[in-house]
Amino acid sequence: MITISLCMIVKNEERVLKRCLDSVRDLVDEIIIVDTGSTDATKRIAAGYTDKIYDFTWNDDFSAARNFAFSKATKEYIYSADADEVLSEENRRRFRLLKETLLPEIEIVQMKYGNQLQNGTVYNFDEEYRPKLFRRLRSFVWEEPIHETVRLEPVVYDSDIVITHMPEQNHAGRDLANFRKQIAQARLLSRRLYGMYARELFLVGEARDFLEAENYFRAEVSSPDRSADEITEGCCVAARAARLRGAAVTFFKYTSKVIAGDGCSEICCELGHFYEETGDFEEAAVWYYNAAYETQPVLALRSSEEEPLQGLIRCYEQLGLPAQARSYAEELKHRQNEQTDN
Repeated sequence: MITISLCMIVKNEERVLKRCLDSVRDLVDEIIIVDTGSTDATKRIAAGYTDKIYDFTWNDDFSAARNFAFSKATKEYIYSADADEVLSEENRRRFRLLKETLLPEIEIVQMKYGNQLQNGTVYNFDEEYRPKLFRRLRSFVWEEPIHETVRLEPVVYDSDIVITHMPEQNHAGRDLANFRKQIAQARLLSRRLYGMYARELFLVGEARDFLEAENYFRAEVSSPDRSADEITEGCCVAARAARLRGAAVTFFKYTSKVIAGDGCSEICCELGHFYEETGDFEEAAVWYYNAAYETQPVLALRSSEEEPLQGLIRCYEQLGLPAQARSYAEELKHRQNEQTDN
């Protein structure tokens, strides 16, 4: 049986920390808590489970805090958890079985992160795999009978464990503020963070968030270092911001860049909103239809589902065509029921 260190970074988690630790305490061999500046009872609660509690001065860098927590681990594997996660009894059983039977060559275990669409969290899917269990020390292995080389890719196992995410609030404001801070400090956003910034804007951003991000994404769209996909994502943000400002010329500049290619649901929705706001409901319906049925989303799944269908319902009601509006309302209800069932 493998041994496991639980590593967590926390701050002001007194409402949820006990719930998390109770669900996992008997499954791990060591609990390490790194506190980044709690002012509530978080550290006192943690002390009921472990004496390995460390302070870490917050520096706006989650990776630095997690690396610090991992550096304190001493067991074979590290389980990384957040305070708002819970393992149900069934998934505790699966976790225990995994611990008893995990093959030694496995270096990363992925677990399904569930309940993601609650509380406005910044995800497109309610359930998706995430790496959660990591071998602490990696053994390098030579492979191939000739022209031998060291295996660089980790051995990853997709488990059937589902972690229930139960946040009491979303962190959208914190995350978007952190993105703005990184940009203000002239730090280059990686491909991953660039896409996440754009996605979080479309999932939870308010008008002011788009306006504050506009100059950054307009500059990135013109950068020769950004890929075609990144340019499309940047155009989505720039177009939304221009529409919010009522800057039609700029709006069409960025929507055209995307429509000239394969298009995407986000841009079609933006065009639908633009024409709806000008009172041209027929043209708006064309673009909402394209968003729902003819294109794919690049950032927010809802831009191909409820958002354009709601737009079609509004447009056909305005056009005095209640039968069409009802048909799209039924389609919307059907899709929402499918999501609930899944």
